[in-house]
Amino acid sequence: MELKYVGAKPAVSARGVTFDQTKPDRYTFLNAAVELLEALSFEPTEDKKVYLYDTSEKERSGKELVELLKKHCANPQEAFDSLQEKTNALIEKYTNQVKENERLSTDERRAWLGNIEIMRDYYLQYVTNESAYQCALNALTDKIHKSHIEEVAFPIGRNHGLVMSHLVDVLRDHKPPYDASMSMIVKDGETVGRLDMNRSKPLNL
Repeated sequence: MELKYVGAKPAVSARGVTFDQTKPDRYTFLNAAVELLEALSFEPTEDKKVYLYDTSEKERSGKELVELLKKHCANPQEAFDSLQEKTNALIEKYTNQVKENERLSTDERRAWLGNIEIMRDYYLQYVTNESAYQCALNALTDKIHKSHIEEVAFPIGRNHGLVMSHLVDVLRDHKPPYDASMSMIVKDGETVGRLDMNRSKPLNL
């Protein structure tokens, strides 16, 4: 598996290829994600609040990111083994949509299908980066659960805040679920982010 920046999710049509900037390449967030994973790598303690102020400012290479994901993710190989299958399934989905679109002319359909095929390697890298990022988010959730962490304060810059905002949804889907929320606080004159777990209590039915 290779990790490298590829760009936003492509939007393919008969006229060519554009890129959906609302769906950025997850590679953008990987460095911050593994930085947080490293910072949370400690044995469980009595203190349920964690303050992450010593995150580094190092930009890791794709190879370094892979090694760190293998170190922290529970089943990294399982997450990465099916990348080609996921890409093929995505391309098949888009291909079938074009083939079933009766409003297209023969030339438009041929051009559209050709553009999808041209983007095959791009799709593969986009899916690879997305799977790696999801692996990192799951690993962060596992660390929070294992260490019974109730609150994490973290620096806002360098995409840490965005990673934590994505983590909120993963925590809510965890078993048991966490009713996690994010907020901003001022500590020692600096604004930092705060992730509050608020683990959901089971309903008494």
